[in-house]
Amino acid sequence: MTAVNNSVRNTARLIGAGLRALLVLTVLCGVVYPLVVTGVAQAAFPGKANGSEVSSHGRVVGSSLIGQRYDKGTDKAGNPIPDLKFFQPRPSAGLGSNRANGVNTRYDLQVSGASNLGATNADLVKAVKERKKWVADTYGVPESEVPADAVTSSGSGLDPDVSPAYAALQAGRVARENHLPVGTVRRLVERHTDARVLGFLGEPRVNVLELNIALKDLAAGRAKG
Repeated sequence: MTAVNNSVRNTARLIGAGLRALLVLTVLCGVVYPLVVTGVAQAAFPGKANGSEVSSHGRVVGSSLIGQRYDKGTDKAGNPIPDLKFFQPRPSAGLGSNRANGVNTRYDLQVSGASNLGATNADLVKAVKERKKWVADTYGVPESEVPADAVTSSGSGLDPDVSPAYAALQAGRVARENHLPVGTVRRLVERHTDARVLGFLGEPRVNVLELNIALKDLAAGRAKG
């Protein structure tokens, strides 16, 4: 009987110790640690901690880390119609689809990812050729001058940036659509071109959302003037 009682007491002690450890770890890892990390992030990097939000005239219009489309509706087949008053982003592929062709046409966060198509895949080759022709025809340049990022998506399919070359290629059409001097729009692109990180990491890039906000403000200012 004594052995049985000792066994019960030992079991009870073990269960009690386990429950205490669970409680302590829950408080430390589930309450204290998140609060400390959140507090440090809010104090040191408030913008990044809140999702790198981009605001325009006091209203949040997006994130500098996530691309978005600039359309003026859809056609009869449900395909988006680009609004050429604005600079257009890269194409967006994805693991899922808004349409049957496997293209994430609306920068849908839920289907973020690469298309996983190889360079010789017939569907990818066809899509690139169609996109290259559209860019060349839309912006009035030879197909040989269309940069790679104009016809291919990023690994996430949500890239917020385009190359300076693609932004400059669009400048003429964007200027005409907004009744602005081409030189003014080109200078706007230059002002919103970010250099390589630390001077050697990555490539120069233009954040499309921030550029379009500046463009909209510029066009509105000219209209008032």
